Amino acid sequence: MKTFFKIATVALAAAAAVSSHADSNYPVAGKTITIIVPFTAGGPTDKVARDLAESMRKQLGNATIVIDNADGAGSTIGIGKAARAKNDGYTLLLTHIAMSTIPTLYRKLPFNVLNDFEYAGIINDVPMTLIGRPTLPAKNFAEVKDWVGKNQGKVNLANAGVGSASHLCGLMFQSALQQDMTPVPYKGAAPAIADLMGNQVDLLCDQTTNTTSQIAAKKVQAYGVTTTKQLTTPALKDLPTLQSLGLKDFNVTIWHGLYAPKGTPAEVVKKVNEAMKTSLKDPEFIKRQEALGAVIASDDRINPAGHKKFVESEIAKWGKVIKAAGIYAD
Repeated sequence: MKTFFKIATVALAAAAAVSSHADSNYPVAGKTITIIVPFTAGGPTDKVARDLAESMRKQLGNATIVIDNADGAGSTIGIGKAARAKNDGYTLLLTHIAMSTIPTLYRKLPFNVLNDFEYAGIINDVPMTLIGRPTLPAKNFAEVKDWVGKNQGKVNLANAGVGSASHLCGLMFQSALQQDMTPVPYKGAAPAIADLMGNQVDLLCDQTTNTTSQIAAKKVQAYGVTTTKQLTTPALKDLPTLQSLGLKDFNVTIWHGLYAPKGTPAEVVKKVNEAMKTSLKDPEFIKRQEALGAVIASDDRINPAGHKKFVESEIAKWGKVIKAAGIYAD
C-alpha cells in the first residue's frame, strides 16, 4: 500500500512538473490559438479580433492565431462554446458588452459569465452615435427631442437585433427621454443602417465602427455621441455629447474584452494578458482602432482583476435597464 501511494505521489508530481513546463512554454510552436468571436465575420467585433490577433501573434512568438466566428442567439452560442472549450490557453474568447447583458437578457443560460471564465483584460471602448435618416426634419438634437415628442407612437428606432449594442443604446435613449418608440430589429447593423439611409426607419444609436463612414459621407444625419467627452475622430469631432445636451449620465460605450475558459492555468492567462497589453501599445493596432472610432483601454481594466470587477458593475448597470424595459431574449 505504501509503495502504491509513493508511486502515485511521484506520478502526480511528475504530471505537475510537465504541466508547469508546458505553461512556461506557451504557446508551443506549431500549435494554433483559436479566438472565438460570437458574431459574424466582417462586423465590428470581428474587426477588433482580427486586428488584435495580428498584433498578439507577434507578441507570442509568431504563433498562428485563427478566428472562429461562432455567431447566433445574441452571442450566447459562441460564448457557450468558449465556456466548454479545453482550458489550455489555445481557445480564447473575444466579445463585447454582451458579456454583461446576457445574464439578464437570457434567464436560462447554460453557463455563468462570472464563474466559467478567466478574465484576460479589456481591449477598447467603442463610442456610440445617435443618427437619423437623411429626410428626418430634425437637424439637431433639440429638434430631435421635439420631433419625437410630437410623434409619439410613430417614431421607428432601428437596432441590430435583441441584445445588440444598438438595441441596448436604444433602450437607454428611450429611458433618458422618457419616450416610447417602436423598435425595429434587424439581423445585424448593416441592414439597419441601409434602411436608415433609405429612409425606411427614423433613428439608430450604433457604434462608431458602423456609423463613422456614413456620417463622413453625409449619408445620415448625426446628432450626438454617447461618451462623456467629445471625440477626436475627424468625422465625429464636432458632434456634441448627449450628456451636454441634457441627457444626464448618458454614457454608453461598447467595450471589448478577452477571456479564457475557467481553469486555464494562471501562467498562461498571464502570458495572454501581457501579449494583449503589449498589443494595446502597438502603433499599427492603435491606428486601425482609431480609424474605427475606438478608444484603446489604458486603465485598470486591462488587468484581469480590474476587467472582472468592471464586468460585475456592468452586469448591475444593464440589469436595471433591461428589467425596467421588460424585454428578454428567451
